[in-house]
Amino acid sequence: MFKRIPVETRNEILAKVKGGQTVLEVAQQYAVSTKTIYTWLSNETRPEISILEFNRLKKENEELKRIIGLITLELERGKKNSHRQDQSF
Repeated sequence: MFKRIPVETRNEILAKVKGGQTVLEVAQQYAVSTKTIYTWLSNETRPEISILEFNRLKKENEELKRIIGLITLELERGKKNSHRQDQSF
């Protein structure tokens, strides 16, 4: 059965875990599953990123891929031209 845990209680639980109590101890004390506490902890460690930052990084990534493609193409052309010159000698 799902029960909603107040934010204040959640913060209190996380503070106790971060303060050194084991997850199991705190889970038993508050009658919350250890899985719930571990989920809260993992959610706190994931960095939040704004949509603006995400879009900026996406555009930068696309531009870098385009540049890599151009460089790769130029290298391939250089190899082909070098190979043709070697054959003509």
